[in-house]
Amino acid sequence: MRKVSRRGVAAGRAKGKSLCARLAPSSGAQGSNGIQRRKGRPRMDKQEREFRLRGTGNRVKEGGGMMRFAGIDIGAERHMVAVLDEQGEVLCRSSPFGEDASGYARLFELLGPSADCLVALEATGHYWRNLFVALIAKDYAVAVLNPLRTARFAEEELRRTKTDAIDALGIARFAQQKRPRAAQLPDSVTEELRELERLRERVVEDFADRLRQLHRAVDLGFSEFTRYVRTLESQLAATILSRYPTAASFRGVSVKKLARIVYDGSHKIGEELARNLIEAAEKSVGAHHSEPYRRRIKYLCEDLDVLRRRLKDLARDVERKLDDHEVGKLLMTIEGLGPLTAACLIAELGDPARFDSPGAIASYVGVIPRIRQSGKKRFTKGPAIPLGNARLRKSLFMVVLQMVRRNPWLRQYYERLRAAGKPGKVAIIAAMRKLLTAVWSVATHRRPFVPIMPQLPAPKNA
Repeated sequence: MRKVSRRGVAAGRAKGKSLCARLAPSSGAQGSNGIQRRKGRPRMDKQEREFRLRGTGNRVKEGGGMMRFAGIDIGAERHMVAVLDEQGEVLCRSSPFGEDASGYARLFELLGPSADCLVALEATGHYWRNLFVALIAKDYAVAVLNPLRTARFAEEELRRTKTDAIDALGIARFAQQKRPRAAQLPDSVTEELRELERLRERVVEDFADRLRQLHRAVDLGFSEFTRYVRTLESQLAATILSRYPTAASFRGVSVKKLARIVYDGSHKIGEELARNLIEAAEKSVGAHHSEPYRRRIKYLCEDLDVLRRRLKDLARDVERKLDDHEVGKLLMTIEGLGPLTAACLIAELGDPARFDSPGAIASYVGVIPRIRQSGKKRFTKGPAIPLGNARLRKSLFMVVLQMVRRNPWLRQYYERLRAAGKPGKVAIIAAMRKLLTAVWSVATHRRPFVPIMPQLPAPKNA
């Protein structure tokens, strides 16, 4: 048998040859003590030098090809990949590759042909998205995993060490045992709608953040202002405060000058409001009128005007994109679902028809009953919905609150639950699930929504 020196083994490892094929003595070879090893026990004495490449050998699936499972641990600038076969044997030890063209080329070399290969990776922030598109372009089957699933899977083995290399191997083992479903690359219209909706949500959050800061500043400089101008988010409030940010700024201002100010292109403040504000400013208890407070309020009002214009532009862009989206237009046939809500559903669900059933889509969103029971105990307290898409639940909650008042089909369902003694929030969550069932039905059958109103029992004669 060929002799391999330590220097030769080290040189092979330096060249990366040992990453995708482990060197080990042949099972059944004679050991250093002259006793032949049993099959499946390839351990060797430290002084022995006989090696052979050990891989999947003749482990071939029924279709004729070897099934491989690759796990990729996602990082910001560097990823790790490991590959297993159908039996869980390591074909490629955890190997790093960079987030660049040369790194991707190394990955494709390690993975081998795309046929009979399932690649699993976690949806970690935004770092996985470029890699996902590159793998799909090379015809690999790619499963995008919830990091919570892989974390729970790792807990089964009571793993105490956590490294990127171990994580990549654990993801590959998860794919080998669980066989997750491969994800599909969304069409361009859906992807653009998702980005527009996420951007709009970010602008809405920025608007709300600036509004909270403005409330604080106005309370310190002119606390009586909100008695006469109810909402600081209005253009009226922004127009007045940008010119007169604190109570001290109203001193010496005439009523006619303030009343003539136009705040939305057509409406004027008016003499009544102008007089009330000037009188309130003279008696205001606001004690913070220095230049930093005035400048803060002025900047906040300018930011709110900019964000308000951006929200209008984004709303128009969303409506324009929905006109090119088949499912998005059909979803708006459900009474109470406007273009922004339809865009939110598309952004978070993709095509709702990809779910196997209405229960599957409800489970994904997190609007399913939760039962926790052990022996004679029933745990009724605690979070009712621990998992699911919280972003979509948050958006749909306010929509359903309005729909149970205005949509006859959903209102009847909600009122029936309330009459049966269900708490208000429980009935709202149930109505949300009912709405998701309608969304799934519309997307699956590609037809406008037609509500079926159940016939209420006729009242009994006295």
